[in-house]
Amino acid sequence: METKKILKKQDKLRRKLQEKQKKLEKEEKKPVKVEDSDSDSEPEVEQVRDKKERRLSAVSDKQSEKDNIKIDANEEEKEVDDKADKYFSSLEFKDLPLSEQTLKAVDMLGFKKATEIQARSIPHVLNGRDVLGAAKTGSGKTLAFMIPAVEMLHKAQFTQKKGTGVLIIAPTRELAMQNYKWARDTLQYHNKTHGVVIGGAKRSSEANMLKKGVNLLVATPGRLLDHLQNTQGFVFHNLSMLIIDEADAILKIGFEEEMNQIIKLLPKERVTCLFSATMTKKVEDLCRLSLKNPVLIEVSKDSSTSTVSNLEQGYVVIDPAKKFQLLFTFLKKNLKKKVMVFMSSCNAVKFYSDLLNYVDIPVKDIHGKQKQQKRTSTYFEFCQAETGILLCTDVAQRGLDFPSVDWIIQYDPPDDPEDYIHRVGRTARGADGKGRALLFLLEHEIGFLRYLRLSKIKPNEYEFPENKLATIQDQFMKLIERNYYLNCSAKDGYRSFLQAYASHKQREIFDVNQLDLQKLAQSFGLAAPPRVNLNVKVQGRTVRKNKLKEQLGKRAKPEFRRDNKSSDSRQFSY
Repeated sequence: METKKILKKQDKLRRKLQEKQKKLEKEEKKPVKVEDSDSDSEPEVEQVRDKKERRLSAVSDKQSEKDNIKIDANEEEKEVDDKADKYFSSLEFKDLPLSEQTLKAVDMLGFKKATEIQARSIPHVLNGRDVLGAAKTGSGKTLAFMIPAVEMLHKAQFTQKKGTGVLIIAPTRELAMQNYKWARDTLQYHNKTHGVVIGGAKRSSEANMLKKGVNLLVATPGRLLDHLQNTQGFVFHNLSMLIIDEADAILKIGFEEEMNQIIKLLPKERVTCLFSATMTKKVEDLCRLSLKNPVLIEVSKDSSTSTVSNLEQGYVVIDPAKKFQLLFTFLKKNLKKKVMVFMSSCNAVKFYSDLLNYVDIPVKDIHGKQKQQKRTSTYFEFCQAETGILLCTDVAQRGLDFPSVDWIIQYDPPDDPEDYIHRVGRTARGADGKGRALLFLLEHEIGFLRYLRLSKIKPNEYEFPENKLATIQDQFMKLIERNYYLNCSAKDGYRSFLQAYASHKQREIFDVNQLDLQKLAQSFGLAAPPRVNLNVKVQGRTVRKNKLKEQLGKRAKPEFRRDNKSSDSRQFSY
């Protein structure tokens, strides 16, 4: 019953997206400029050019002067056409050796031409070659592996009795559900069975489905390994194609052990494809284990930037005590827009979600501590919404296609440039997509810009005048003091933020000892910082625990420096 409800929501979403796409084609395309926005869109923003040179001197190269190009209306139209030409290749899907059913499904989805990653990878996969594909997020990687997967099932005349012929592995439940939606849409004119198995869903129902036979299966690693080892009647010895989506994310979150076991259990005679927006050494190690003489396709290799050209991105240096004021002001001015706000911990997302809903700023939230049914329903609700605010952790950063997101706000900084790319990749998707991204940084975190620019990410610096911020801090702190539930939630959010900060990958920049905890506590509405134990606890398999211990090392227990600006003496407990 739960799966039927989800599929009905997907059908409604697809119809809405098709209607919205027709409307967007009629709209006049205009350049995005933060300075020219009206009072209903966002607070006044001033781009910093000659000011604060001492900050920019800490960063290796200076690019902000190059981003102030004005174009007239005729040049603007040419630029839009150029963007579409760069996004799509000259190859049309009808020129590929595809079945009538697949071509009809692709046409129903509204696609005529293939994107660059699709044009370069689909022919190789159709010819039975293993593929290692890398392209910018939002470049069409999903159809690049879904179309040849469906064609393989069609040409092999796979029946339900043959079991699973195609297996697609995704790092998160939400991405697995999204891949399943694309699989279902691409298979709509084929007589093939399909299904999805993910953690948090009812295992017995999944086992019964697998026993009946599922030709195309989408799964997350943990639940898949469980079924491979323990579900009798699950026929997978006829597997012809293995697809690993967002391979670097699967390995990054600690699924190396599961992936190694899965690959050992699967038939060796198969076609294997790995797709991701970024490539890492661990992905190369997985390639050596799972791929045979693969074709390497890197669409973004020759590009001057790591993000799409129709994304306007910037950062703001903010005092920690005014951090929530800026977020509140921004969201208040953007209630008619579609906004995603990324935070570093589940408890922080929960606290700010409860707080904003309490003060009549309606928001939704997605984080790893929610039950799967709640996460799935929130995901589809935000997909269908034309406007709205979603607070989330990085569980929502990988591969998810939220339609028409206007703003990506990184309230807490990402772990590395790769995570930055995936976060901002939730907006400005597709040939006509456009969007904006804003990164919040504290004074001592400016060195992170050097890592971004080394990765060909060049955000502009913005300034939010303090006199434009909502004067809510006193009311905010009184509310947290008087409301017992919000007070407890604020303390949990504060503690989880510090624990996440202490385990940051770039600890030479994001040093917990440099935080002014008194001001940080004010951003959670607390008059004084609560005691925090920085012994980070990790749930999950032993390999993930050992990985985090090795990553943190001795710095998991930092010593409090007496030269810290904060006046609070109860900074840390051990």
